[in-house]
Amino acid sequence: MKSGVFARSLAAVALAGLASGCLYGFRGGGLPGHIRSVAVLPFDNRTGEPALTQEVFEAIRDAVERRLGLRPAPEASADAIVRGEIVRYDPDIPLSYQSGEGRVDVTRRRVQVTVNVEILDQRLGRTLWQRSGLAVDGEYRPPQEAEGRRTALAKLVADVVEGAQSQW
Repeated sequence: MKSGVFARSLAAVALAGLASGCLYGFRGGGLPGHIRSVAVLPFDNRTGEPALTQEVFEAIRDAVERRLGLRPAPEASADAIVRGEIVRYDPDIPLSYQSGEGRVDVTRRRVQVTVNVEILDQRLGRTLWQRSGLAVDGEYRPPQEAEGRRTALAKLVADVVEGAQSQW
């Protein structure tokens, strides 16, 4: 009996809110509605690893197009621009060791990539999201550095997408 009264009271409150014109609600984050196209610029590369320029570019471009649903556009006509720089690349951070037969071998290593990244609303001329010193990493077993780098780039993509989606 008490639950029926509670349910009717809850329904009455909800109906009163609707009748009074209350349009309160939750709106998910994301890019502004007018952002439909994007130009991803190749990141400046301040490291000694030239392949990172293309790898970061392709990872970010694919993410904003597929995961954020933006279509590619030339820089001059894009609604948003993604730009940045790769400021550090450390491919050889030792994580674990194994000793034996008079030597010590590194059995796990970490790759770390640090970037500065910005998503700019070109129409309004304002920054939508920005991170300086965004560091991502990936572990690998030597000599499979490329595996660690792929993991690090996947984390970078996730951070950029999450950052873009967190805008209110």
